[in-house]
Amino acid sequence: MIRFTPASAVEPKPGQVLLSEPFLEDAYFGRKAVLLCEHNSDSSFGFVLNNYIEVDLQDLLQEMPHWQAKISLGGPVKNSNLYYLHCNEHVPGSIQVKEGLFMGGDFDWLKKAVTDGVITDRELRFFVGYAGWTSGQLADEIKSKSWFVADAPIETIMNTQTEDEDYWKELIRSMGPDYAHIANAPSDPSLN
Repeated sequence: MIRFTPASAVEPKPGQVLLSEPFLEDAYFGRKAVLLCEHNSDSSFGFVLNNYIEVDLQDLLQEMPHWQAKISLGGPVKNSNLYYLHCNEHVPGSIQVKEGLFMGGDFDWLKKAVTDGVITDRELRFFVGYAGWTSGQLADEIKSKSWFVADAPIETIMNTQTEDEDYWKELIRSMGPDYAHIANAPSDPSLN
């Protein structure tokens, strides 16, 4: 069966990726992938993975060692704050998002690990701001078919080399043949 809209009976969990439906017209979420970091009855939050901004990390944190990877606009909430994901279980104070993937932690420890080469740009991602939902809001958006809920490997989550919309398309295609055609849909359905 070919699906043009996401299934609505899916209950997302931390570590999964929300993929916007192809015709969502939203500056922050249209054709975006959001890593869900927390989801419970009170609220949900995550980071937009494929909304890169043209800023060097050193412009935001002058004491940070040189960094090659792109920074993402993680969402519209608290976009004056810097957040990070990493793959190092030894960062003190970090929170596990899913097996092998962590959020936050002792930033001084992390800076030293980057300086010493213990953590590479493939194991650390930075985000300005985050995406958040109030109680029941995300469930309502999934029910209204605004989001696909997908699994993604850590390598894909940490990838900053694939361009914005191509990132979304690759994740849609990874959901299988019933969804792959959606990646080729134009963003404006009247162009189809």
